[in-house]
Amino acid sequence: MLERLQKIIARAGIASRRHAEEFITSGLVTVNGQTVTELGSKADASRDHIKVSGKLLRPASASNLVYLILNKPPEVVSTMSDPEGRPSLRDLLHGVSERVFPVGRLEYHSTGLVLLTNDGDLANRILQSNDLRQTYQLKLKTLLTFAEIESLSRATGAHITRLRGKEMPWYEVTLSEARRDALRNKLFQTGHPVDKMRRVGMGNLKLEGLESGRHREVSAAEVATLIRLLDGKETVAADRPPKRPAKPPKFAKFSKFAKSTKFTRPTRSAKSAKSARSGQLPKHKQRGAAKKFRPHSSPRR
Repeated sequence: MLERLQKIIARAGIASRRHAEEFITSGLVTVNGQTVTELGSKADASRDHIKVSGKLLRPASASNLVYLILNKPPEVVSTMSDPEGRPSLRDLLHGVSERVFPVGRLEYHSTGLVLLTNDGDLANRILQSNDLRQTYQLKLKTLLTFAEIESLSRATGAHITRLRGKEMPWYEVTLSEARRDALRNKLFQTGHPVDKMRRVGMGNLKLEGLESGRHREVSAAEVATLIRLLDGKETVAADRPPKRPAKPPKFAKFSKFAKSTKFTRPTRSAKSAKSARSGQLPKHKQRGAAKKFRPHSSPRR
């Protein structure tokens, strides 16, 4: 079946679809011995002889797909090699024999989570997704006011919270990857340039407990959850709306007060209470009162 070359190369696990397009336009891809430089070119992976940088393309099977999380240290380029000779991600992948590539990039001075894989289809879905939330920790030069946080949230759709226990102004920001640069520009324009940036989460993938410069394998369960997130069949806990506290039952305060208070039984009868409310006295008290307050008779003459 004929497919676009960049899709075939990405599925083979050599590079993401975006990087595969760069290989094609650079003249590094050949089909049946002929160099192909047009992005719309198609080929049949089952019949055609496809080479990338002189190496024969072999489709990646599900058994040899690799998924890694790396905690990138500062001053390392987010590529597998660098023409300027700077440290790259390949220098940190000790013991990894499979060929992998990073999904997305972090700036040279930024640190944190980088996903590496040879699954071209998954990498392309992540790069094209506008809903996959990523979490960053930002160190700013100055503190943000509540009004500025609200304004930035409305402009970029980011969820911004201040990290407690930090002497300098550190903030945790959750937003889509497409909005990251917009947030940095807004912060710079409002006089709060970003001093440091650390990515600590990508969807359900977390950096917790992973030392700088180290990597770990992503479990099959984590990959399955990530795919469900991309399919829109699941949401990350941070994206779910907080549950509203249950309303207290009606007369809860009175019930609590009633349990803690001992009421004494009224001594008056219901009839006496009714008479007292009406301003009348019971008959037996009326007779007593009549005798007590009987007017004195006039003295006899």
